[in-house]
Amino acid sequence: MLGVLAEQPTHGFAISRQLEAGSELGRVMTVRRPLVYRALDRLVETGCAEPTFTERGDGPQRVIHRITHVGRRRLSTWLNRPVEHIRDLRIEFLLKLALLRRANRSPLELIRSQRTALGPTLEALDDPALDPGDHVELWRRHNAVAASNYLDDLESRYGAV
Repeated sequence: MLGVLAEQPTHGFAISRQLEAGSELGRVMTVRRPLVYRALDRLVETGCAEPTFTERGDGPQRVIHRITHVGRRRLSTWLNRPVEHIRDLRIEFLLKLALLRRANRSPLELIRSQRTALGPTLEALDDPALDPGDHVELWRRHNAVAASNYLDDLESRYGAV
């Protein structure tokens, strides 16, 4: 939500539209409207967002929020921090890529730091001593290979730009 607010001041309904199924961000993670409003209230409570004015809507009035300096710092820290686990590539990392793209920022530094952060895990899962008959280890190994290939592909795509 901070990433959406960083683009321009807006209201909860507009944010929920950007996080609904089928939208650019909703393809990665869908968030229902009540949760958007609760999260927006929480961002205000923590000083990451603030209401700026109220506008008339077709129904209830809409409170326009904007990101604060605290929110921008928090967003920047989050966007630049690689995820800790391969499984987190599916949602958190993809959201970071989408938000960086929407902000016209290169994701190359994040991709490279992501490769470094997952390096030990990827290497450990490539260990030939792992039991190839263990279906869980086999699953983890295949996911590690896919994640490594994905990061390689991303780096070559964005590194060529």
